[in-house]
Amino acid sequence: MGSQLLLDLPIKIFADGADRDGIAALYAKPYIKGLTTNPTLMCKVGIADYEKFARELLDIVKEKPISFEVFSDEFPEMRRQALMIGKWQENVYVKIPITNTRGDSALPLISELSAEGVKLNLTAILTHEQVEGVAQAVKREVPCVVSVFAGRVADTGVDPMPLMKASLQILRDLPNAELLWASVREVLNIFQAAQCGCHIVTVPHDILDKVATLGGMGLAELSLDTVRMFHRDAVAAGFKL
Repeated sequence: MGSQLLLDLPIKIFADGADRDGIAALYAKPYIKGLTTNPTLMCKVGIADYEKFARELLDIVKEKPISFEVFSDEFPEMRRQALMIGKWQENVYVKIPITNTRGDSALPLISELSAEGVKLNLTAILTHEQVEGVAQAVKREVPCVVSVFAGRVADTGVDPMPLMKASLQILRDLPNAELLWASVREVLNIFQAAQCGCHIVTVPHDILDKVATLGGMGLAELSLDTVRMFHRDAVAAGFKL
């Protein structure tokens, strides 16, 4: 039921994670249209050899797009890494953060790489101005993904929907640019991303599991399921009064 729900949405679902077995399982699902990972996710699961891990994934992920991120904080080294990563396989997109850790803009590097035909995933974007900068930096004919971290915007108490809708307008004249709703926190965000017209939404593995379990379930049925959970856990804990 949840799988059909995702297939029916007018948006591409990308799985976001660094669990190799999970990635392999999700890659086989027809509702997963692409995959992403990042250094933080890789660190959390104990990945030590970046290229070895990436090559193992690329043995599995042959056709659907997959994004790998540069990890240097210096632009010349970012460029070297990006050119290397971009050559690993035809379906690879290279993630470039919108700034380095000092806040220096990556737009000059983004412009250079796009001009050289590197497929880019521009990441850690949270402002209108950053989206405008990317739109001016990339080349119309070169594919790119513009990852706006709507979930992080929402974490600050700000509604991300106006930013996402404005970003679509900024990118409207770039036929090969796709807007991606990043940092999904709950299942509802997937539907919000589809509603506002985003091209892609990246979804963590645990939230994809939740959609598979709960997607399309009636609320009365879910209420009963919740009551049963409370009772089951109280019994398991051996509570007495």
